[in-house]
Amino acid sequence: MSNTIQELFGIDVFNETVMKESLPDNVFASLKKTMENGDELDPAIADVVANAMKDWAIKKGATHYTHWFQPMTGITAEKHDSFIAPAEEGKVIMEFSGKELIKGESDASSFPSGGLRATFEARGYTAWDCTSPAFVKEDAAGVTLCIPTAFCSYTGEALDEKTPLLRSMDALSRETVKLLHLIGRKDVTRVSVSVGPEQEYFLVDHKKFMRREDLIFTGRTLFGASAPKGQEMDDHYYGAIKERIASFMKELNEELWRLGVLAKTQHNEVAPAQHELACIYSTANIACDHNQIVMDTMKKVAKRHGLECLLNEKPFAGVNGSGKHDNWSVVTNTGENLLKPGKEPHKNLPFLIFLSAVIAAVDDHALLLRCSASTPGNDNRLGGSEAPPTVISVFLGAQLDDIVHQIIETGSAADCKKKETMLMGVSSLPKLRKDVTDRNRTSPFAFTGNKFEFRMVSSQQSIAMPNTVLNTIVADALSRFSEALEANLKKPGSGDIECEVMKLVRESLTKHARIIFNGDGYSEEWQKEAAKRGLPTAKTMVEANAALTLPETVETFSKLHVLSKTELEARQEINNEFYAKTLNIEAKTMIEMAARLYIPAVIRYSKRLADSINAIRETGLNLTTEVQGELLKKLSGLLKEASDALDTLRNENDNARSIKNEKDRAVAYATKVKPAMEALRRPIDELEIIVDKRFWPVPTYEDLMFEV
Repeated sequence: MSNTIQELFGIDVFNETVMKESLPDNVFASLKKTMENGDELDPAIADVVANAMKDWAIKKGATHYTHWFQPMTGITAEKHDSFIAPAEEGKVIMEFSGKELIKGESDASSFPSGGLRATFEARGYTAWDCTSPAFVKEDAAGVTLCIPTAFCSYTGEALDEKTPLLRSMDALSRETVKLLHLIGRKDVTRVSVSVGPEQEYFLVDHKKFMRREDLIFTGRTLFGASAPKGQEMDDHYYGAIKERIASFMKELNEELWRLGVLAKTQHNEVAPAQHELACIYSTANIACDHNQIVMDTMKKVAKRHGLECLLNEKPFAGVNGSGKHDNWSVVTNTGENLLKPGKEPHKNLPFLIFLSAVIAAVDDHALLLRCSASTPGNDNRLGGSEAPPTVISVFLGAQLDDIVHQIIETGSAADCKKKETMLMGVSSLPKLRKDVTDRNRTSPFAFTGNKFEFRMVSSQQSIAMPNTVLNTIVADALSRFSEALEANLKKPGSGDIECEVMKLVRESLTKHARIIFNGDGYSEEWQKEAAKRGLPTAKTMVEANAALTLPETVETFSKLHVLSKTELEARQEINNEFYAKTLNIEAKTMIEMAARLYIPAVIRYSKRLADSINAIRETGLNLTTEVQGELLKKLSGLLKEASDALDTLRNENDNARSIKNEKDRAVAYATKVKPAMEALRRPIDELEIIVDKRFWPVPTYEDLMFEV
């Protein structure tokens, strides 16, 4: 790297520094006001900004621009237009207008819409999100100016991931400011959602990847016996990074830094061939954009190194899968993190009321929160003693749990646990200040010092929906707090603000204490206890998806203008369709591999084994063939089991695929097709450890995870 990190960082981003240098002072001031305060964009400045953005991009080598958006596919989309416009004498000039910057058009019916757009109704619009900076990216097509945008239908419904996220951020800001003003914090005029996503992923050799149809078509191995060694020695986690992987990580960091992505932490994860990258906190919509850039860049850089990046939540059975821990907090325009307890959290009124609101929100909408982190791949990961269980709970830790119990019991907290000094028994080592609480890796929603960590989010999904849900349900809880506080303050004999706030906090914590759990989320005891407390659980995405149209969901999202009933219904239909299509592809891939690869390979090996038995018998030496015979018998039995399971899977997949109703089809895939897939995998995986490796038609787990 010829440049220092400081010189490299953001070099390909039309960021605030570039804008300040290239825009007139009044235009820059107007645009910054929109970006910081959420004020309406002044259309009069659009042409000036567009021209400056074009000139900057052209200097970077750009020939095209694109409205870069996030349809409900989980990935990004872009249509490229060049800057050229015809001029006299057959020449061209480079133009880019404010109209082209602010608004674009795309075929809305070709993206998932859940019935919001019919096939013949094509028009959809992209709208510039000026709060997320434009950037240039270079690939085989050249250099392209990418303009982050939102995507809506001709009739105004959100067809993307970003629009609801932006709406939810506004809702949370509005309701937080309203409540803070009620308790005397008039200095706060806006709050922003701060998000820091962690990204787990696997890297495998590209050539081996290309020999596995399941990896190519589904992103995960649908068959595969465990390697002799997995993660049981705990030697991969934080272990020394292999040279080939280190080279990939170095280039990945450089690419991300150029694009202004705050890539911070990199390390080996628990499973062999698994790794993690974590980014520093950004405003939620920018964090969402950056995480999409991270995933896209990982895949591109991996290929340059002869690797393949796997983002599926469970690419390998028997070892840990991948998640995307979503670290969420809320910060005021005055710089205060409302989830930072401070030295005396039991006296920190804004913190206590905000904490209470989060706890209430999670309890009231637990199934919806589970739904927001649902993907077909996450069904294979959650609850497997490696990821959070499918039942939602909140971990607070020793200090906050103690404060909560004091408030519930007495209406206030007299004191709180303090940080202690930890002595390590070696005089030369420094004394360490312990955190006031341990961390809980089994909790789906854990307080971790000054933020909540939503650990359930899956590795390949956009972080937009989980944060949209979090923002909205907390905004709803804050709205109810404000209404109750205003009403209580008007009552005769009401106490002062602090007294009335603490009454509300106590009432809310008492009502929602059932959601708080600080123990082992993997234990069977917790599953029983959670059921006893009446906490909802959804084992599959299909079950969780029902939460999108519950009356309380519709009421909350409609009231706060985040998603309408129609938009929620559309997302439910899209989720059901996505689940069924994903399982259909996986089932067809299994059928193809079993019928054309595995079963023929076993037959060839069985013939070789039978031929050897006959050859031995023909020697006339009366040599035993008992071992070979038993092996052949076992092979034949497993082969028959695999053949029967293959027929069953074909039938179940055909039946499910023929169902017209989206929800019923998804249910059929979850309850009929998926068990049939597992039944086919069992004998094939057992055959893998019996058949001579020279006959096995695909790279094994050992080849994929340990030969990188």
